[in-house]
Amino acid sequence: MLRLAELRDTLFIGDRIGADLYGRMVVVSAFGGITDLLLEHKKSGEPGVYGRFSSAEEDHGWHGALDGVAKAMNLAHGTVLAHPADREQADVFVRERIEGARNCMADLRRLCSYGHFRLSEHLLKVRELLSGLGEAHSAFTATLLLQRADVNARLVDLTGWRDAQETNLENRILQGIEGIDVGTEMPIVTGYAQCTEGLMREFDRGYSEITFSRLAALTDAREAIIHKEFHLSSADPTLVGTEKARKIGHTNYDVADQLSNMGMEAIHPKAAKTLRQAGVPLRVVNAFDPGDPGTLVDDKPAKTPEVEIVTGLDVIALEVFEQDMVGVKGYDAAILDVLTRHNVRIVSKTSNANTITHYVDSSLKILRRVEKDLEQLYPAASITSRKLAIASVIGRDLSGLAILSRGLQAIAEAGFEAVGASQGPRSVDVQFVVEDGDLDQTIRVLHNALISPARYKTLSAVA
Repeated sequence: MLRLAELRDTLFIGDRIGADLYGRMVVVSAFGGITDLLLEHKKSGEPGVYGRFSSAEEDHGWHGALDGVAKAMNLAHGTVLAHPADREQADVFVRERIEGARNCMADLRRLCSYGHFRLSEHLLKVRELLSGLGEAHSAFTATLLLQRADVNARLVDLTGWRDAQETNLENRILQGIEGIDVGTEMPIVTGYAQCTEGLMREFDRGYSEITFSRLAALTDAREAIIHKEFHLSSADPTLVGTEKARKIGHTNYDVADQLSNMGMEAIHPKAAKTLRQAGVPLRVVNAFDPGDPGTLVDDKPAKTPEVEIVTGLDVIALEVFEQDMVGVKGYDAAILDVLTRHNVRIVSKTSNANTITHYVDSSLKILRRVEKDLEQLYPAASITSRKLAIASVIGRDLSGLAILSRGLQAIAEAGFEAVGASQGPRSVDVQFVVEDGDLDQTIRVLHNALISPARYKTLSAVA
């Protein structure tokens, strides 16, 4: 979103004139980094406003963090809005939303100080309130920018700001777009939608794509298009070289789900399910390459078995060893309960007679809390955590390609060792566990060994 002015000239307008500008609904997320400041940093876990508010015994911390959000918002829209009147409108918008949120949160803290109310019971609502600030700000800014360019843009604020009405997600969306003529208007819709389902309860920061998919389904959209800052490619071009990395072009939802699991989300799995059930095709495109059709994601199987993408993720291996685990039920369920309670995302899992290992996407700080809880549950167990990485080879159909053995051989010939490897019976991904620091080289090795050179030739012809 920080490249909003560029997107105005490519994605929103481009070479379109008159009626060709319309027929689209645009769902926006917050400006880059804003949600991290409002909640917590997505990768490091550094607390933002929410983190400080939920844990602070005094108010100075979260108040200062909220001031920081206001400054970041003003800087963001000040960068993309050239007209002084537009910047002033955006400044007023930020001030009204930030101070409104501040007053609400301060009143809540005072209410809970009486003892009959518990702050913990209201924290999810606070988290949703704060999330909505980021999306509302970016949508408001985009609307101003487009209106200044003579586009009939219309803000659709689904965040429920000062709306006392309780309603579900479907009704929230339908009420928001009521009366809009997409033939003559361009709705700019907030990615966050306040609703009785509580999007953050289940999806946390993946809520924008849930709103996006439900909007597409409810409006019977011809196509749902997700705009990224990159093409879905056979690997990260910065790792394997631009001459080797090629746009995928066509894949299916199985592959999209595996990418999501590896932190390279094409679309949230629940959003993909909504689109599939509604019969709305999905296209993932590079927002800054408007002439390229991008990658179509549907339910069609591959014509032939083929590796489509090699990617990876840094993880932490959480290992629980307990001699008494052999033949005893309940260990796995108890460990999963602790991981769920601390909101730790599981990437993969292995187990044997007396050891359960979860490869998780989490900070070490949170893992220390998990370890402490597990030590209380199983005082005789050996509980350790270790930084590792997982390289994943993904494709719609990998059957008959001997990916596991070929991948291990390629890694060994490159002079380093796989700590572990696994392949499921569905034959859509093969995972190689390697030492921390070896991920980039592993991706390069696997890409060179397993992606067909014929695929390079075919895709380079259309690139």
